[in-house]
This record gives sequence, structure tokens and C-alpha cells, in this order.
Amino acid sequence: MKEFKAESKRLMELMVNSIYTNKEIFLREIISNASDAIDKLHYQSLTDKKIKVNKDDFAIIVKPNKENRTLVISDNGIGMTKEELEKNLGTIAKSGSFDFKNENKKKENIDIIGQFGVGFYSAFMVASKVQVISKAYNTDEAYSWTSSGIEGYEIKKCSKETYGTDIILTIKDEEEYNCYLDEFEIKSLIKKYSDYITYPIKMEEKKEEKIELETINSLIPLWRRNKKEITLEEYNTFYSDKFFDYDKPLSHLHIKAEGLLEYNSLIYIPSHASYDYYTKEYEKGLQLYSNGVLIMEKCADLLPDYYSFAKGVVDSPDLSLNISREMLQQNRVLKTIASNIEKHIKSELLNMLKNNREDYLKFWDAFGLQIKAGIYNDFGMNKEKLQDLLIFYSSKKDKLVTLDEYLENNKDEKDIYYACGNTVEQIKSLPQVETFMAKDKDILLCSNYLDEFVFKTMLKYQDKEFKNICSDNVDVESEEEKEQLTKLNEKNQDMLNLMKESLDVKEVKFTSRLTNHPVCLSSTGQISVEMEKVMNSMPNNNINAEKILEINYKHKIVDKLNSLYKKNKEELKKYSKILYAQARLIEGLPIENPTEITDLICDILSK
Repeated sequence: MKEFKAESKRLMELMVNSIYTNKEIFLREIISNASDAIDKLHYQSLTDKKIKVNKDDFAIIVKPNKENRTLVISDNGIGMTKEELEKNLGTIAKSGSFDFKNENKKKENIDIIGQFGVGFYSAFMVASKVQVISKAYNTDEAYSWTSSGIEGYEIKKCSKETYGTDIILTIKDEEEYNCYLDEFEIKSLIKKYSDYITYPIKMEEKKEEKIELETINSLIPLWRRNKKEITLEEYNTFYSDKFFDYDKPLSHLHIKAEGLLEYNSLIYIPSHASYDYYTKEYEKGLQLYSNGVLIMEKCADLLPDYYSFAKGVVDSPDLSLNISREMLQQNRVLKTIASNIEKHIKSELLNMLKNNREDYLKFWDAFGLQIKAGIYNDFGMNKEKLQDLLIFYSSKKDKLVTLDEYLENNKDEKDIYYACGNTVEQIKSLPQVETFMAKDKDILLCSNYLDEFVFKTMLKYQDKEFKNICSDNVDVESEEEKEQLTKLNEKNQDMLNLMKESLDVKEVKFTSRLTNHPVCLSSTGQISVEMEKVMNSMPNNNINAEKILEINYKHKIVDKLNSLYKKNKEELKKYSKILYAQARLIEGLPIENPTEITDLICDILSK
């Protein structure tokens, strides 16, 4: 028996215990190597007329045997000589396929999936012994390579009728490995990892007392086929089968990139969020393939968080099968693919927004929150990428509109006005909103808790500032009204200050931006009343906006306040507390001392 080199022993031990934590991929690796062997023979037959093979005869045969605890994977590819067995299998990480590809790198149409070496040794995760019987094409001798692990290997002459390679795995005795002898499980693994190998992968199937070979894999991936030859039904069926979602997707993107970077991709935009989408358990990512062989079930690096709803596959020959998550994160090819996919998704969403608003509204209902979070997160770094996708409810149009549509409908406005609340109907009933609507102003009615954070992050859109109409810096009064209000507030400053003393507000003042309502709350500074509500709904938060109690200077309550100030200042303080409580209720804020307020109301009513 020959020993592996010391460094090869360490590599093998590291690979079995660390590199591949998912044992089931051993079958993917061996099938990929079998595909490589067939590829080599097929390629040589195209360049050497002496080699007579029929491509239709190429196949990979998989045979589990529960009684003998063996799993055999056979191919009719190019096979290996004794020297090649020694060279390719005697040194871990020595790749026959890799050498073949390098030797022919200037030639076209070479499609080698694996790197015969490291991946092959993943078989020892499930097998106590591995035997490779191989006969090179156009030779008379066959050889057997046998190993039971890191102790070493043995090569000896044997008999084999046909060219090609048989890999015989003696599956470990422990119960956890029994699944790798189960026909259903083997078929499932082939469908999962090797469904799109370009040669038939066959298993024995009993049909009417006869044993026939059944092809398990699909052979040609949908994403590699010509778009013009694929029906919408085929796209939707693939989506349902692949991602277990039986509602049709809203859209799909079939991308084929050629040139310096080659990849095929099929991306879907679902019609609804999965049950776990907005939970910590949800895992984003696209399935990542290398030449039809699955590398990773969910490659998170292919999608930014704000497009985490997308489902699909990416297949590139420029990626190695033997690549870790850490290597993927640094991989230049992957980053380029991810950047391209991001642009395609944005383009498709904009197209949907423009040409199929009904479907976009479904998308927005399911994933609009994720787009908004994408703007707010990372300190607004991605706002330029996402702001064109935003839609908000317009008070004038009575429907959802984009920011561009808002500006188009309100060309004369110097700012973009908005108001926040729990529902559109509740926002419409706010005193400030009623006044703005009475003046024929268009307001974005924002009922999502993230909306104001998004506007605060964006600051502007096309040089127009976002203005919360419930803040004190919104200027809609005429110059005459401003002057009149200034004089009124100055004249009543002592009364207003007295009212302020009994309230938790920054200021009390008269305002002209109310019509029927006697009071409202506005805020000043960076934290609005709505932001206070959102942040205080989270644990361990006690955030307070700087509030201003505004009093409608045209309302008859003003006469009552003036009368109380002259006759009974203590009564004025009671009225002030009630008016403040009223304003808080209108804004959807809790009353800090409801017992006190109800007692005050009863006291006033009883007089």
C-alpha cells in the first residue's frame, strides 16, 4: 500500500471535517467528475477522427445496493491509465480536469465542471472504503485504485470490459448513512444537485417485471434554453417546482451574459411574501450553480437586502465547485454578477411600475416595506437606487403615486408635503390635513411606520424638500396672515406662557392653519410626533418630540381662554390641560394621566 504524502493527509483530514459540512454533496462531486470524464472523451472525438464514439450513448449510471452496502457510480467517459490514477488520485487536490482545461484553454467549447481531486475525496465522509476501477479509452488494461482513508491507497491491475470508470463506495455502517443506499433519497440528491448535468444520469427502475434504466436528471436547464422557445407556462411551472410556491410569480427575468463574464440567470419576483419573510429566520439568496451543478442552495451575496424577496438561480462556468462561503464573499466574478442582477431587478420593477401598475401594487403590498427599509438602512447609502420605486397615497388623486407623479401633479409647489398616521382615513381627519386639503394642497398620506424615517433620510427629491405638515416649519400662510398672527401671539404672550406652564410642551401659540378644529399638536426639531410613537413602541425607549400646542385663532374657544385669563387663571390651566389632552388624542398619543383629565372635564361640565 502506498501512503499519501504528509501534506495530502492533512488536506484530506481538513477537507472531510471542515470544508464539507454537508455530507450529501459527495454524490454531486462524483457525478461532476463523471461528467468531466465524458466531456474529455467527447471533446477528443471532435478533434481526433480516429476516436469513434456516439454522443447519444454517453451516460452516468448510479446503482445503490442495500445488501452489500455499496453505491456504484459508473461512466463511459475517457477513463484513466495507471499513471493517471496515481497522478490524479494519489495526490489530494491534483486535478485532472483542471489540467485538461488549462492545456486546452485557447480552444472553445470545453465545459469541465469539477476539479478531480479535492471533491472526489468527499466520498470518504460517507464511505469506509472507496474503489475506483478505470479503463482508459483505446487501451487494453484496466486498473483498480482502492483506499480506506488517510492511511494510503493501493493500485493494481484488474479486469474491465469497457472503457470508463466505476467508483464503488462502501457506505459506512452507522445508521445515519443508510439514507445513501435508499433509491428515493439518491434520486432526490441527483435532482437537487445534478439535475442539469448535460449527460443522462440513470438508475434502474422495475417496470412490468423488467429492469430498465430511467433517466433521473433534466439534462438541459431552463435558464440555458433559448428564451424564444420557452412558454410562460414553462417559466411558471419551473418556479412552482423549484421554489414550492403555487401562486404564479409577478414577473421573471431570464438573463444570459456573454463576453468577459459568462453566466445564465433566471430570477423571479414573487406575488406575495412567504410566511417567514419578515422574520429573523428568513434566509435570502439565489441558488448558485457552476455549469449546472449546485454550489449553494442560497447564496446571500447575490442579492442586496432590499431585493431579498427575489428567488431564482445563477449559473456561471467562471465559478469553481470547490469554493467556500468565505471565498465567495471575496470573489470578483460573484460581485460583478450580483451587481448586474441588482440592475436587472430594478429595471424590471420600474417596467412593472410604468406598464403594469396592478401587478406593481401587488408587489408593493408584499414588499414595499423592504424597499423603504433599504432607503433608511445604511444611513441612506442606497436611496438613489431605490427612490424611484417608492409610491405613496396622494390626497388629491386618492390613490398611490410615485414621487415623480406627485411632482408632475403639483408643479407649482416648492416642497413635497406629507402627513403620517395609522391609516389613510385617520390621517385625513387630522386638523392640519383638513386645512391643507381645503386649500387644494396635495399631501402624501403615510400610514406605514417607516415612511417618515424614509423622508428624513432622503431629505429631498429633485431639489424639493419633504415637509411634514404637522411640524412647525411648514409655511402656507399668506404674508398678511403671518403678520396678523405675529401680532396676536405677541399681544397674548403672557396668557400663552401661563398655559404652557401646566403642559409638557415647548410652546403654546395661535395658528391660522386650522379651520374647524380648536387645537392641534405640531413638533419642532428632528423628532416628530409620529417618530416618537414609532420609537417608543420599541422596548426600553423613552423618546419625546418637542411639541407645540397650536390654537385656532378663529375658533370661539379663544374668547373663553381670554375670559379665563382675566378672571380665573387656575381655571385657565384646567382648560389648557383638557385642550392638550384633546390634541394628543387627535394625534394618536396616549394621555399621560387620564384620571386627572376626566376629573377636570367632569368638574367643568358640572359648573
